[in-house]
Amino acid sequence: MMRQYLAIKAQHPNILLFYRMGDFYELFYDDAKRAAELLDISLTARGKSGGDPIPMAGVPYHAVESYLARLVKMGESVAICEQVGDPATSKGPVERRVQRIVTPGTVTDEALLEERRDNILAAVCGHSMQYGLATLDITSGRFLVSECDSDEQLLAELQRLNPAELLYPEGFESLPLIDQRKGLRRRPEWEFDPDSATEQLNAQFNTATLDGFGVSDLSKGLGAAGCVLQYVKDTQRTALPHIRQIQKEQQNTRIQLDAATRRNLELTHNLSGGQENTLFSVLDATSTAMGSRLLQRYLHAPITDHHELVQRQDAIEALTQGDADAVRDTLKAIGDIERIMARLALRSARPRDFSRLRQALNLLPELQQTLARFETPLLQQLADRIDEYPELQALLNRAIVDNPPVVIRDGGVIAPGYNAELDELRELSQGATDYLDAMEQRERERTGIATLKVGYNRVHGFFIEISRAASGNAPAEYIRRQTLKNTERFITPELKEHEDKVLTSQSRALALEKQLYDALFDDIAPHLNSLIDSAASLAKLDVICGFAERAVSLDLYRPTLTQNREIRYQAGRHPVVEQVMKDPFIANPLTLNESQSMLVITGPNMGGKSTYMRQTALIVLMAYLGCFVPAEQAVIGKVDRIFTRIGASDDLASGRSTFMVEMTETANILHNATEHSLVLMDEIGRGTSTYDGLSLAWACASYLARELQAYALFATHYFELTQLADSVDTVVNVHLDAVEHDETIRFMHTVEQGAASKSYGLQVAQLAGVPKTVIQAARQKLHLLENSKAMENNPIGDANTQPQADSQTPAQASLTFEDKPHPVLDALDNLVPDELSPRQALDLLYTLKRLRQS
Repeated sequence: MMRQYLAIKAQHPNILLFYRMGDFYELFYDDAKRAAELLDISLTARGKSGGDPIPMAGVPYHAVESYLARLVKMGESVAICEQVGDPATSKGPVERRVQRIVTPGTVTDEALLEERRDNILAAVCGHSMQYGLATLDITSGRFLVSECDSDEQLLAELQRLNPAELLYPEGFESLPLIDQRKGLRRRPEWEFDPDSATEQLNAQFNTATLDGFGVSDLSKGLGAAGCVLQYVKDTQRTALPHIRQIQKEQQNTRIQLDAATRRNLELTHNLSGGQENTLFSVLDATSTAMGSRLLQRYLHAPITDHHELVQRQDAIEALTQGDADAVRDTLKAIGDIERIMARLALRSARPRDFSRLRQALNLLPELQQTLARFETPLLQQLADRIDEYPELQALLNRAIVDNPPVVIRDGGVIAPGYNAELDELRELSQGATDYLDAMEQRERERTGIATLKVGYNRVHGFFIEISRAASGNAPAEYIRRQTLKNTERFITPELKEHEDKVLTSQSRALALEKQLYDALFDDIAPHLNSLIDSAASLAKLDVICGFAERAVSLDLYRPTLTQNREIRYQAGRHPVVEQVMKDPFIANPLTLNESQSMLVITGPNMGGKSTYMRQTALIVLMAYLGCFVPAEQAVIGKVDRIFTRIGASDDLASGRSTFMVEMTETANILHNATEHSLVLMDEIGRGTSTYDGLSLAWACASYLARELQAYALFATHYFELTQLADSVDTVVNVHLDAVEHDETIRFMHTVEQGAASKSYGLQVAQLAGVPKTVIQAARQKLHLLENSKAMENNPIGDANTQPQADSQTPAQASLTFEDKPHPVLDALDNLVPDELSPRQALDLLYTLKRLRQS
């Protein structure tokens, strides 16, 4: 047995091998140690090798899916080795073979997947000048290929896709770029060869050339696609009929979002890694898991096709005015048939998959009747793409019982009346009870033994049971089968013949039922491509219906999309923040156009600057989903990219400080933004000295406004930057309002024209709970700094003009702390409190107050 195990393990050296032995999957040697650690199962030993015990660990076969699910989430892969030989005819160990390989990127079992998240297998190859990237979602057959021209673009794509498994070639030069990802798999170089890949892809799609897919010019991308296809064939070990085309990922048809922007805008994951309080969590009103997955793809790839976007808006508007609830209720009952199609294609579907498909097919006519009431183009197109399948519907209604078991193993899946031979075998098997009752009554009367019983158990089969006291009266033809404490069990030739007939009929019925079950896959195969297309259209319909529900529930408005250079709205709200706030959200307007392309935003911390900036980006992004937006009279012009530079943290693994991360993200923006890009920049330059930071912030703002002329929201605490509006016509100052009273502050969260008068830093520190003594000391130092000699010259130069301080923008004082004596402190130093009378103490208090005010 160990020789057999080691021979199979040698074929799968880098993954865990689950080796079937009876009712358990066993692991040995290093696999056993690793599995015991990962799964927290017992590590035992069995037999010896070289004098040492062989480590062994195992899991029950009936509970294997739960263990596989845990391993897949950890990024592990598992080879499942089953017994394929017949124990009755085998000499030595029963023949075993790896039947499937479960990997994070190729799982299709429902129990191993997150239902509302795409499960992506990706491959990357090439170098920083040009990477090839291919992705496959085996649960839907969606196969995409693209090429990236830089490290930043590759990282942005990987963050958008978040693959469960990433393949790369041996000797991959850019391994440090990806080496912190889970599910990395090194593959041989030859699997990435473009010529071999082209041949393999043509064989898969049954084509002579890939020109029809528009991917022939992507040599690096095709190399990655060839590796993906080879890997899936290696792991699935079956045909892949649902992978029927490969598509080119069009970068210029969607708004580009880099990795930092996706993270900062918290589209599908918040900054802590969860899905709470994200744009996805607010917009997800889908009725099916496949619709939810499509919505996430929409969020990460907003399209720029205005025709398609307007069609989505028309459909949303029609649904808000029509019977959208009926459509949503039907979709909810249809469920996630997209992944059922994949399991049917791979012939791994379970009985309940057939039952769910039957339910979906039964509901499609009702859905078509509901959609016929809507006249908008998109809803009619989707209705046309969602076929009805009367023949398949009738087949499944006849073939599958109402509530099938989870697996086919023990039968009970095929409905009565579907197959005459199966019904006959079942009747013979199930009729055993009636036969036994009749025989028992007959034998009691014949023998006169009132305690006689005829029974059955799985170990000993059929028997006649008589009490020990009456066993001496048993007829001569009774053959003793078993002696128990108080009874004797017998068999007769008649009962033995019936036993053979019944047991044979049970095994024959089960074998026939499995044949009929397998035949259902063949019956569905001709409809597979059409069913996959219908599932895709149902998912899109689900997203549109979800948008319609959100438009009503969240008080959203239809935006106007134009090709002009403008972004403006009235009463804009942050779609996520307003959902978690207990107080009413303060809505604000925004205007960006040719004559006003940059807003320099000042105001206190916690005043709402970051919220105002992010809400603008999210309103634009939602408009380019085709969704309605949380803003009145919104007009959204042409946008090609969205960039954010908000917040920062150390990237210690790459050896980058907070300021280095900030500057790297800033450099990416300044290199790639265009006049149609939306740029959000918050507190540039705060990670270095005052003059360095102020200089960098001024230069970046000036470059964005003058050279790039991008739409820009530039938040800062450097009041000197507000002077940029004096020298650049397209720059406008706005501030978030706050009211100060008795050394406390109330944030108004309203956007006002002009620069803020102060930062209110001490008031915010006080709200945060900084000790009062520290606040008081800070106030004293601030007073000294404000009364010290102002800077003789503004440190920021400009190519056209030297900015001058004005009454509304106080110059920033030097942060050099000079220890000058103060008369109040001198008086206190010379004070002996115990020597003061009450009158003297009161006089001294007035004296100190005069000194403080002088």
